Amino acid sequence: MKDTLCFCLAAALLLPVRTRAADSLDNVMPVRGFCIAAPRPAELGRFIGFINKELAPRGVNTLILRVDYNYQFQSHPELRDGNALSRDDVKRLVVVCRENKIHLIPQINFLGHQSSGKFLGSLLRHYPEFDETPWVKMPDHYKWPNADRLYCKSYCPLHPQVHEVIFAVMDELCDVFETDTFHAGMDEVFYIGESGCPRCAGKDKAALFAGEVTAIDDHLQGKGRRLWIWGDRLLDGKTSGLGEWEASANGTARAIDLIPKDVTICDWHYERDDPTAPYFAIKGFHVVTCPWKSPQMAILQAEDMAHYRSRSPAELQERFQGVVQTVWSPVSAFLDKDYSSRSDKPNSWKCFTALFKEIKKLRRESK
Repeated sequence: MKDTLCFCLAAALLLPVRTRAADSLDNVMPVRGFCIAAPRPAELGRFIGFINKELAPRGVNTLILRVDYNYQFQSHPELRDGNALSRDDVKRLVVVCRENKIHLIPQINFLGHQSSGKFLGSLLRHYPEFDETPWVKMPDHYKWPNADRLYCKSYCPLHPQVHEVIFAVMDELCDVFETDTFHAGMDEVFYIGESGCPRCAGKDKAALFAGEVTAIDDHLQGKGRRLWIWGDRLLDGKTSGLGEWEASANGTARAIDLIPKDVTICDWHYERDDPTAPYFAIKGFHVVTCPWKSPQMAILQAEDMAHYRSRSPAELQERFQGVVQTVWSPVSAFLDKDYSSRSDKPNSWKCFTALFKEIKKLRRESK
C-alpha cells in the first residue's frame, strides 16, 4: 500500500495544473456534505431551521442522515426505535432538502456497529440468530479494552435470512427518503469471520467483507441506486501506520480489490491529514474526505482535495469528489453544545465553518 500511496501522491503533486472551468463550487468541490444522526421527532423543526439557516447558505449540497432504526418501519415494525420518525416527518426533511438542492442520503449501519457500549442494537435484539459472536455476552459495565475485544457486535453476513430483513428496511428507507443513494456504514468492523461462527469460520475475511459490500451494492443497483460506505476497512492498518480504528487490523483490507468500483468511499481521518484519498481514487473509486472536529485538519483536507482534483490525470480528477463534515453526537447535543458553544475549544461546528470558509476561498483562488 505504501508504494501505491507514494505513486498517487507523486502523480498528484508533480503533474502541471490543468486548465479547467472553476467558476462554481461544483467544479471546485462537487460534494460538500454534512453527516449527522437523524433528528428525533421533537428535534425536527429545529433541525429543519438549521438546514435553512446554516447548511444551505453555505453551499452544502449533500446531507447524510444516520437513521439506523429511528424510523417507523412498516416492513419490520419490530425494529423501530421508540419515538421514531414518521413518514410525514421524513417527508418534511425531503421537502426542505429538495428546496435547497441538497442530496439527501439515509444511512443504516450494516455488518458492524450492531451494539453500542453495553446495549445491543435493534437488529440483533430482535434477531439474535444473526449474531456473528453469540458467545460474547453484553457486559453490565462496558470498558475498552476487554477480554472479548468487544467494541461493537456484527451480524453474520452468511446467515441465510439476514439479507431478507436488512434489504427490506433499506428499500423502505430509500423509498420514503426519495433517494437514489444509500449509506451502509460498514466502518470499524472488528468481528468478522470468527472461528466460532458455524458459517464464517475459516473463511477469508476480505472475501467476507467484499461479499457483503457486493451483495448490498447489487441489490441497490437493481433498484437504480448507489452505495456509499466508510472506507476504513479497506485500508491496511499495519502497512499504512493508521492502526486498527482508521484502518483494518483483521485482514479485510484486500477487499478493496474485490468490491464494485461504483461504490463511493467516505474516507475519514480526524487527527491527521492522511493522504489516502489518492489510494482510493487510483483503485477506481469516487472518494470524499471526512473531517470531524479539527478546523486545521479540515482546512488541509479541503486543500488536498482541491489539489488532487486540479493536478491529477483526467482519469482520476472526477474521482476526487469533495468533503463531508461529520458530527458524532445526537442532533440536540450538537445544536445545544457545539453549535451554541462560545468556547475556543475545537468542535464539529467550528470544524464545519472553517471547512466551508476554506472551500469558498479555494473557489476564489481557482478563478
